[in-house]
Amino acid sequence: MKVLVTGATGFIGRLVVRELRQARIEVRTASRRKTLDPANDAVLLPDIDAPAEAFLAIMQDVTDVVHCAALNNDAGNASEADYRAVNVGLTAQLAQAAAARTSGRFIYLSSIRAVAGPGFSGTIDEATAPAPQCDYGRSKREGEIKALDAFASSGRADAAVLRLPPIYGDGMKGNLARLMRLADTALPLPAAALTGVRSLMSREAVAGTVLHLLTHSKPLRPVYVGGNEPAASMAAIIAAFRQGFGRPARLFAMPAGPMRAAATLLGKGKSWDAVTATQICDPSLLISEGWAPETDTIARLTEMARLAKSGPAQAR
Repeated sequence: MKVLVTGATGFIGRLVVRELRQARIEVRTASRRKTLDPANDAVLLPDIDAPAEAFLAIMQDVTDVVHCAALNNDAGNASEADYRAVNVGLTAQLAQAAAARTSGRFIYLSSIRAVAGPGFSGTIDEATAPAPQCDYGRSKREGEIKALDAFASSGRADAAVLRLPPIYGDGMKGNLARLMRLADTALPLPAAALTGVRSLMSREAVAGTVLHLLTHSKPLRPVYVGGNEPAASMAAIIAAFRQGFGRPARLFAMPAGPMRAAATLLGKGKSWDAVTATQICDPSLLISEGWAPETDTIARLTEMARLAKSGPAQAR
């Protein structure tokens, strides 16, 4: 078994590579960074508009592919065209080459944003009807379709999409990083009014899930949803960060109505909806196939904040 991991230098990709190597699986890494070491079986990811032969070439001697490379929704001023180029065009090229050249599995790391926007409240599982609400989500959904269709058109059922909730870990970005910075203040916070509940995953848990999908003996299903158990309330997440920073909780209750009105007045109505929505990702399908979810999310968030406070050298 030899696995090509794209986005191997990224936030999640680095952990996937480490997990596979610890399992004594041979890995070829692919990234757009030119600092990769070819002696360590590392290759440059072809440009998005490169010919098909370039993508076939990096599949030589590879049995399986884990596609982590993506343009994420924390990419600043990325346009719809930017998202489509990377999350649709690159995915299609890789999946077509993998379907033609490899004999094993293709795991595409997607997002719950492919099926629901941040303001959606409800449970998300494999049967949730896709209704992406942003350019990023729409590009990830189309990338899913391209990956699955590439294998289906070759008469194969070896491709799977893994939809992920927000991921936490050292170096994280996005809303969780903003919440962590917000928690690192001595000021009291009205976080007790944030009644939303969210499923999360650590990047270590994502890497373990990828290993499970590559190696478990059952046939792949087209779509899987990952998530911790139990999900955590927004207030509990902030409290965990505060505990890790060594700060008192100082969370007070405040009526949600005035807070939402103020957020709307400031043009932040959608942001308020996002932090008050309840999105629970149901990983029952993965569990039924022998996978175990992480169950210590709050403790791990607390530890992450503690390490962040102790300094970069110790946090690593």
